Amino acid sequence: MNKYIVLKKISKNYFSKNRIKALSNINLNFQTGKIYSITGPSGSGKSTLLNILSLIDKPSSGQFFFENKEIDFQKKDENDNIRSNKIGIIYQSYNLLPDFTALENISLSGLASGKSLKNSESEAKKIISSLGLLKRSHHYPSELSGGENQRIAIARALINQPKIILADEPTGNLDYFAAKKVFKILLNLKKTNRIIIFATHNREFAKLSDCKIDMIDGKIKSVNDKFK
Repeated sequence: MNKYIVLKKISKNYFSKNRIKALSNINLNFQTGKIYSITGPSGSGKSTLLNILSLIDKPSSGQFFFENKEIDFQKKDENDNIRSNKIGIIYQSYNLLPDFTALENISLSGLASGKSLKNSESEAKKIISSLGLLKRSHHYPSELSGGENQRIAIARALINQPKIILADEPTGNLDYFAAKKVFKILLNLKKTNRIIIFATHNREFAKLSDCKIDMIDGKIKSVNDKFK
């Protein structure tokens, strides 16, 4: 397995009246074919780390290597292209467009990355079918359950066949049984030689990951890798 993502001495500061150190000296490697959990109390830096991994935010210092190439955070267009084509993001609140059907929500992500309408719809139907929601494809988010909406959000993240899936508390708004179903989908995705990284407060789900990263106060408290 290759070290697809390497973080070296990554730190992130925010400034208001005082300097807030959100991340401090983060050193991590992420390999394909593995699922990683990031745990820790609220404010420990989980979401900030995911935002940097997704190229939404940039670190204050340190180096970020992606496919053996260092990311230049000044090259916004280049990084936007990486995010659109190689990174799929799943949010706790789903972030689906309420005036579009489930199928349209998925297809739009394909269109945004340059796919034709025909290819986007065809790919969206394949993915939504694989997640057991083909019969719900023409329903709007308000007509779907929380678990169904989260599966649609996963399908949207998958349409561009990303190498990396990032999920911030993907089961946080779901009941236990819906959460278990969504987490099973995430576990199965690692079989496709992807990198799955999810932040969670759920210790039970975190234990099922290949590598558990525990954070506190913007620092890595421990890394428990089952394959080391």
